[in-house]
Amino acid sequence: MTIQTISLNKSHGGTQGVYKHASTETGTDMTFSVFVPPHQDGAKLPVVWYLSGLTCTHANVTEKGEFRSACAELGLIFVAPDTSPRGENVPGDPANAYDFGLGAGFYVDATQAPYARNYRMWSYVTEELPMLVTTHFPADAARQSILGHSMGGHGALTVALRHPDRYRAASAFAPIVAPSQVPWGIKALGGYLGDNRQAWRKHDAVALIEDGARFSDLLVDVGDADSFLTEQLRPELLKSACEKAAIPLTLRRQGGYDHSYFFISTFMGDHLRWHAARLTA
Repeated sequence: MTIQTISLNKSHGGTQGVYKHASTETGTDMTFSVFVPPHQDGAKLPVVWYLSGLTCTHANVTEKGEFRSACAELGLIFVAPDTSPRGENVPGDPANAYDFGLGAGFYVDATQAPYARNYRMWSYVTEELPMLVTTHFPADAARQSILGHSMGGHGALTVALRHPDRYRAASAFAPIVAPSQVPWGIKALGGYLGDNRQAWRKHDAVALIEDGARFSDLLVDVGDADSFLTEQLRPELLKSACEKAAIPLTLRRQGGYDHSYFFISTFMGDHLRWHAARLTA
């Protein structure tokens, strides 16, 4: 399991790296970023996974997320994978739309042609990349948490709900909480997983909760000026599902904020402190 270092920069006393490796899950080269805070030699540090949204790569949060100061203060490794496989032979959306194909893997293992060979983002972010990170970085596999934005918020919530014993904390910015019920999700889940909507439920946070999945507590921020709020995100559906399942949910509507990284970076420190409190408890 070798990795290639693309770049390495000192920041807040730690190191921000960008790396590439040949993925067995996606059949492509995959790029990811890792921030390692200052630490004592031999120390093992808790890991926060960040899943990005539609059209993004690892670079969006790495360059605009403003997470390094808090991670250095709190002693957190911060890992940001890409959002989909990429390469000349990787199929994209036939119409070159932004919400399917390249940059829009939706963190599922596709079962439908021609996507099934490469679009295995679920296995990549839950199995292959964690093994790589714990091999090459001072990461403590017993202390992991996960967060994400939009499509990545969907991914973070579903990953946490399906692996509640692995992740000590989960949060999201503007997540797609019920992809089975909104246009972005219907297009993606149908295209990657086929027409059997029962197969979609394990990749839908609201459906997972309805079907018995549980997590200790969740933090979700949405902006009330987000143009996707009512059609694509539907946070009220998550609130209702959590209330019925007695899952503690802190749902915050942030006045005047939109869907952008200006919103994410504003509240990133809050989320990282939420995670640190649970990772170090």
